[in-house]
Amino acid sequence: MDPTQDKADLGGGTGLPALPEDWARCLAVAAHPDDIEYGTACAVARWTAQGKQVSYLLATRGEAGIDGLHPDRAAPLREAEERAGARQVGVETVEFLDHRDGVVEYGLGLRREIVRAMRRHRPEIVVSGAFTVRMIGGITNQADHRVVGLAALDAARDAGNRWIFPELADEGLEPWNGIRMVCFAGAEVPTHGVDVTGDALERGIASLEAHAEYTKGLGDGAFAPRPFLTWMAGMGGAALGVESAVLFDVHQLVPDGPPPWV
Repeated sequence: MDPTQDKADLGGGTGLPALPEDWARCLAVAAHPDDIEYGTACAVARWTAQGKQVSYLLATRGEAGIDGLHPDRAAPLREAEERAGARQVGVETVEFLDHRDGVVEYGLGLRREIVRAMRRHRPEIVVSGAFTVRMIGGITNQADHRVVGLAALDAARDAGNRWIFPELADEGLEPWNGIRMVCFAGAEVPTHGVDVTGDALERGIASLEAHAEYTKGLGDGAFAPRPFLTWMAGMGGAALGVESAVLFDVHQLVPDGPPPWV
């Protein structure tokens, strides 16, 4: 991503609407520890400060993410950093599905696990990472990100259908069709933004800084949390018309009002 890129380019132009915040519960679904912290955590900090409940669900423990550290040692380290980062933005519930880092496969098993979490947490919105091949700024997306993002979108609909994964009812998990929207951070063409100016951005930076061993393991070319997130949020802010913002591509599952043909 070119830091000299015009700020309006990341938002597809200026004037994006604010993401609706008339909801109480959110589930953030990600592939790896640190995925949420590269921007979304700033929005999470804003939401928890408003009294909203946010929970994290991660497909892997990120054990393949540090080249110089064996996965057996990296997994517990990265889990601990994720929990510490979550606390910085007011999140206490962090769950892991224990898929293998780097080789997460799309399929019914993954969808079922995400549906199980959705029926337990009963979120009104779901946030995840972009599932497209290209992300914001034209960056090529990672395989795990694409798989988990798409599975989260599909699971958001599955969660409300009692005839998909009916075995979950035997666990006492009744269908939950209250997910209004699924919001993807890092999307190439965002549709909405969240103002994170001030404290929300600062807490988001602290959340990424909690991943100190991971970022150190990336080497000298790694993104330093403060300059990177400040720059990124500034570019998002230009699209929203504020100082700092996180941008999302929003899939609306439940219309806000009657359809236009009524």
